[in-house]
Amino acid sequence: MDIATLHKKICVCQLCDLALSRRVAVPGEGPCPSRIMLIGEAPGKYEDESGRPFVGRAGKLLDEALIKAGIKRNDVFITSVIKCRPPENRKPKRCEIDACNPYLMAQMEILSPNVVCLMGNVAAQTVLGSQGIAALRGKIFSGRFLVTFHPAAVLRNRNLMDAFISDLKMANASALPVLSSAH
Repeated sequence: MDIATLHKKICVCQLCDLALSRRVAVPGEGPCPSRIMLIGEAPGKYEDESGRPFVGRAGKLLDEALIKAGIKRNDVFITSVIKCRPPENRKPKRCEIDACNPYLMAQMEILSPNVVCLMGNVAAQTVLGSQGIAALRGKIFSGRFLVTFHPAAVLRNRNLMDAFISDLKMANASALPVLSSAH
């Protein structure tokens, strides 16, 4: 399956009750294949209105951090663990995460990113099975999963911005192709 076909399936998904309250599903956007994939928690109000990931306040902060890390937004694929907005921006329920997980896994397989940046506890828990940003952030797991803060957490505590940018720089450096030293 290609990414466009997968995203069409996501947009008409009825696997959980979020389909009843969403305006639109938010599959994600970016290049395919992609060197870097960013995974957040769930769409918010502005994402639910536009169908695009990270376009609200957290998205503006993410854009700012990407620029400071030397990354163009158009060069990364951005998505969330779940593809529909939970009511009142509540934390996703386990059943919602489980319903969306095959989509997320398929995206990772199709995009084949060098680095997957797990932004926040929900993304870390879903992909790695563990959480605790303080202990996990800034580290790369299984050769390609980098855990960092969710942009919304950085919005709430601007003191985290330098570490967030540092993590994005690490993701960018880790995603670069390895140059052969053979002659």
